[in-house]
Amino acid sequence: MLEKYKRIIGAVLLINILLVATHEGEFWPFSIYPMFSQAGKPWSRGVVEDVRDTTRSDLWETKPIEAIDNRILPLEEYGIHEIDFANYISKTRSWNAEKINGLRTTFQIDDYPGKMWMATRVVGSINEQDSVVIKAIPMFLFTPDSTYKNPNLFPNK
Repeated sequence: MLEKYKRIIGAVLLINILLVATHEGEFWPFSIYPMFSQAGKPWSRGVVEDVRDTTRSDLWETKPIEAIDNRILPLEEYGIHEIDFANYISKTRSWNAEKINGLRTTFQIDDYPGKMWMATRVVGSINEQDSVVIKAIPMFLFTPDSTYKNPNLFPNK
């Protein structure tokens, strides 16, 4: 009887070792939480700036997040789901006309005459001094009648 239990415990331990070995040091309860599994890695999200002056010289420049804090649009008030927008702006690598128009449709900016909204990618990382650096990269400017691309990111060919 004792031999039977030793074999069962041995089999369970062997299965556990094989499963844990394939997780590259990640322990399941923690691997699903980015604060544990992705700590210290660069990240990317998205925000929308409420632009009032398109003649600013720094309109298309990458800037610290603090420079746009007072212009960040509360997306929920406009019926835009924040997580969906953040995923769309941060994970899309190839911006063709269809994807840009999809983003424009999400904003429904045509319903807000006089508004100008800028889709902005926000990237964060840790620098050499172990401090967090967060930059805002303007991507697209949407007005009720036009869509403009950041000329620094999407030069005309």
